[in-house]
Amino acid sequence: MGGRTAAALGAGGLVLALLVAGVTSASAADPLVSQGKAVTASSVEGSGFEAAKAVDGNASSRWASAEGHDPEWLRVDLGSTHTISRVRLNWEAAYAKSYRVQTSPDGSAWADVYSTTTGNGGIDDLTLSGSGRYVRVYGTARGTSYGYSLFELEVYGTTDGGNPPTTTTPTTTTTTTTNPPSGLGYPFGSRQTPYVAGILRPSGSTSTLDAAVVDYYQRWKSAFIRHNCNSAWSQVLATDADHAYVAEAQGYGMVVVATMAGADPDAHKIFDGFVKWKIDHPSSIDPDLMAAEQGADCKSTSGVDAATDGDMDVAYGLLLADKQWGSSGTYNYKQLAIKHINGIKRSEINPSTNLLRPGDWADSGDPRYYVTRSSDWMADHFRAFRKATGDSAWDTIRNAHQNLIKTMQQNFAPNTGLLPDFVERTNSTPRPPAGKVLEDELGDGKYWWNACRDPWRIGADAATSGDATSLAAARKVNTWAKSKFGGNPNNIKVGYQLNGTQLSSDVSEAYTAPFAVAATTDPGSQAWLDALWNKMVSTPIGGNDYFASSIQLQVMITVTGNHWVP
Repeated sequence: MGGRTAAALGAGGLVLALLVAGVTSASAADPLVSQGKAVTASSVEGSGFEAAKAVDGNASSRWASAEGHDPEWLRVDLGSTHTISRVRLNWEAAYAKSYRVQTSPDGSAWADVYSTTTGNGGIDDLTLSGSGRYVRVYGTARGTSYGYSLFELEVYGTTDGGNPPTTTTPTTTTTTTTNPPSGLGYPFGSRQTPYVAGILRPSGSTSTLDAAVVDYYQRWKSAFIRHNCNSAWSQVLATDADHAYVAEAQGYGMVVVATMAGADPDAHKIFDGFVKWKIDHPSSIDPDLMAAEQGADCKSTSGVDAATDGDMDVAYGLLLADKQWGSSGTYNYKQLAIKHINGIKRSEINPSTNLLRPGDWADSGDPRYYVTRSSDWMADHFRAFRKATGDSAWDTIRNAHQNLIKTMQQNFAPNTGLLPDFVERTNSTPRPPAGKVLEDELGDGKYWWNACRDPWRIGADAATSGDATSLAAARKVNTWAKSKFGGNPNNIKVGYQLNGTQLSSDVSEAYTAPFAVAATTDPGSQAWLDALWNKMVSTPIGGNDYFASSIQLQVMITVTGNHWVP
């Protein structure tokens, strides 16, 4: 993980009572009036990217203009004059930096109802006021060297006179956890493997909690899941990472989508797209692992080697898929998982310390051979790997990491429980690095953009296994956090010394959300957990905060009791 910048947290967002796929919680009361309507464009990149793809209700298809040219536009004919209240634009990576939304009564004379010169891609959900039969998105400056591309152009409003149209209401999918789809092993919301006794959950009914998770998932999916370069691939677009696609993001995607099966009818298809991406992007060092970084052209780059954090989640996601859908379909998930797990053991575990290395590239000739990243220490994953393979070495590996957590907390953070991004000298006297060992001069030895995930990872194992070491570690962090921030999540900032000294005044849900998982382990932290939960459900998703949004989504899954170990 590298190249992070702090993302400001904002208020907003509502919890839906119904789980409506593809409609955000900020949806206006007016209905969708553009889906399936006649649409034209200034140009089309080629076959498969026609203008109609932007109004077909399918977030996987898209319109793309000719590359390298300004201006370009996309126009939808609503069929009659409408009062427009909202326009929602779901940009592909080829977004508009400067564009206008316009309305027209006749397709000739245009009036601007919105304009910007600071577009940054992702989803632009615009509340506006206008009237016309035609709505046009008019791009004047591209955000990339490519063209303009929209997954969906959605226009909301009513026909003049205030009568909603009768033929353009979008198809919605209502999800229930009481009657799960057949053929799923663990449909979302089923909670077939309850957490250990004493683990808290945010206040509210399970249906309300699940509705909030599904709502956030739908917005996350729309903002970050892509099928670029090859329609058979699925990717999570890492908008705030150093490359368009990184293994960490694809691992997150696989775990999330497999977990959300039952709430998302497309989960199986999307997951198989992730599997094909993994297979088609092997590490050049250990081909059973996945290459860590790909550019916008979907080609592996930067040495074509693997990153441990991504590999851990890829293997775990494959195990979830095997339990969810079985392994007799297009892909044998179980077989692929075991190959990946064995690859991790072979190429990413230090055989002398039984600790994870940063990647398959950190061999005995590399100075990082005895360096390990704390956010990779996923004890619940180690347990799943042991169960899947029958290899007792994974018990030894898990114990080594849990012992290191205990050592680092005792020796370097006795009052906070905070862990550093990296630990060096693991073959002798483990310690936080004084400077940069891999990613950041300031943060490699601090509670920074890797370690911010630790309360979630440690807490998840505590909740699902009841392991005494994980419980103690999570509770130590929680005790400090609840006191340090005075029970107010708004006081959580980006980055801390291991003694709790604040490093930055920035804020990010990547730091706020994980403390909620640690809070679930303490019976006396219900109010603190509820405050963290309320902060999460009021935090919107922006197009440039893939990392923080992905962490928060997985935290929401975990604290509502929907995380399970295959």
